[in-house]
Amino acid sequence: MNRQSKKMFFTIFLVVFLAGCASTSQKAFVTNESQVMLRSMQTRAFDTTNKKAMMQTVISTMQDLEFVIDKADFMLGSVTGTKFLGYAVIKMTVTIRPRGKTQLLVRANAQHGINSINDAETYQDFFTALGKSLFLTAHQVD
Repeated sequence: MNRQSKKMFFTIFLVVFLAGCASTSQKAFVTNESQVMLRSMQTRAFDTTNKKAMMQTVISTMQDLEFVIDKADFMLGSVTGTKFLGYAVIKMTVTIRPRGKTQLLVRANAQHGINSINDAETYQDFFTALGKSLFLTAHQVD
């Protein structure tokens, strides 16, 4: 390869590289309707303000669903767990935060590998189990 060809190759490579970086950084924080829909699937409001009890119930529910709790932080209101399905690994993080003076918002974010799970049924199953656990806890049934 002669000097002119090397220079042209380097210039083309540099232009393509910079164009790729520019388009990625411009789209890094773009949200679309599907992200809003995903967030609505992942979030539920509960009529309680007892964050400690909610954290305990979230942990119990995740364990009932065969998640191994990796980390729980009361100050942040977050619980992270891992579920092993054969060779597949599901990771879920649940966050709890106040909503007004009478409710807590619970948001579950599940991932399969590095991909977010976008299936409404997955989140519905989690929130159904959480709701049942909250009911049993409120009525002191173990």
